[in-house]
Formats: sequence, C-alpha cells, structure tokens
Amino acid sequence: MSEPRVRIAHVSEIATPAPPEPGGASWRAVRHAFGIRSFGVSAYVAEAAGDVFTSEHDELDTNHEELFFVASGHASFTVGGETFDAPTGTFVYVRDPALARAATAAEPGTTLLAIGGEPGEAYEVSTWERKYLPRG
Repeated sequence: MSEPRVRIAHVSEIATPAPPEPGGASWRAVRHAFGIRSFGVSAYVAEAAGDVFTSEHDELDTNHEELFFVASGHASFTVGGETFDAPTGTFVYVRDPALARAATAAEPGTTLLAIGGEPGEAYEVSTWERKYLPRG
C-alpha cells in the first residue's frame, strides 16, 4: 500500500509522545506524525505564559540550522544573548549552530513551529527525538 500523497492534521490532532517538563510547552511530534524524512520539524503548544518551548541550547552536536515560526500567540526568543519579541507571524532563523538559543511563551496558547537540519546533509533523527520515538 502506498503512502497518501497529501495528509492534513490540525496541531491538536498530532500526538504528544512525552508529557511536558514542569513549566514546559507540549511537544507535538510533527515529523513523526507525517512520516517526514527529509528535515526535522516539531510544534510546541504552551498552556501558560512563561512555558518553555526550548531551553537554552546550541546545535553544535548536530550542526543544524533552525527556523522557528510563531503560528499563534506571542513568544520571546533569546539568541546569542540578545532577546527578541516574536508575535504571531514572526520567523526566527538561527543559521550558526554555535549560537545559544531559547524560547518561551509570552502568552497562553502560543504555538511554535521549529524546523531544522544540517545544510547539505541527509536528515537524521536526533537523539532526543529517538528517546521518545524509538522507531524514528
């Protein structure tokens, strides 16, 4: 049986494979839900202002570029020590894997989309995702 050519799902229909950390937003396994193999993509949904989408980290272990999109609500990003306001519709692109980055919800119900991958390389499922989705 072949894969469907088009799949559609609302963020609320995508599984949350692990409970959020205290004060953390709910992770939605978008890549896994759609069977995407060419890039990493996840969504995060915050219940409360201050919920953490992604704690401070860099991508030196993966060499990933990351693109974040605030699909709804309002977020705050800190990249390389500089803080940015990010209302609905804002893109935040972090090219340099060495730059530390973090994001939090500035209001309840904020939804953040995160897309990443290593330039010029085939996508490989990250260690943290494999921890929750062993079949990748």
